Amino acid sequence: MLSEQVYARLREAIMRGEHVPGAALKPQDLSREFAVSLAVVREALVRLVGDGLADRLHNRGFAVPECSDRRWQQITEARRALEPVVVRMSVERGDLEWEGRVRAAAHRLARTPTHTGEDRHYSEEWSEAHRIFHRTLLAGCGNPVLMETFDRMWTASELARRWSSYRNPDRDAVGEHRRLEEAALARDADAAAEALTRHLTQTATGLTESDSPNSVQG
Repeated sequence: MLSEQVYARLREAIMRGEHVPGAALKPQDLSREFAVSLAVVREALVRLVGDGLADRLHNRGFAVPECSDRRWQQITEARRALEPVVVRMSVERGDLEWEGRVRAAAHRLARTPTHTGEDRHYSEEWSEAHRIFHRTLLAGCGNPVLMETFDRMWTASELARRWSSYRNPDRDAVGEHRRLEEAALARDADAAAEALTRHLTQTATGLTESDSPNSVQG
């Protein structure tokens, strides 16, 4: 479908920073750029709004979300409210196949380089391995509605991460992910929930401490 193609291209452009925070996403301009109808563009933009990658403005069309500490605090607050609960459910409900998937996702994340060359942004490969690890950790809950909510929040968090430069360079993200894996596979729901809460809190700190170099890996 044309709308799917436009959605995918716009999503990639926003994630890559080709449309800066707060920039207008004008359907007429995008229609000319992609050589498609306004209806196709609007359908793609509505999907981006649902993903948290665009805002719908009252009587003013669409725009890339503003980059603000308040927005990222709200996203992280939502994640801290939901994800520790879901990881607890996942630890309690996950089967042996889930354990295997967690081990595999953790191994992939640990073996994937965070950066390539001189690029200051996290590599696409690491970002995807990171998403898969967190999603796999929660997927044992067996609730697709909760996982859809996670997906939307993750996308919004990933946008924040892409826009951030390095902070907290001494953060032990590798250790944080290892502790999450170990607690989950030990079937210690309390420890897994606590480790995930700490992990997300570190991310919130990294996103809001604008006066120091950042390392955002939530």
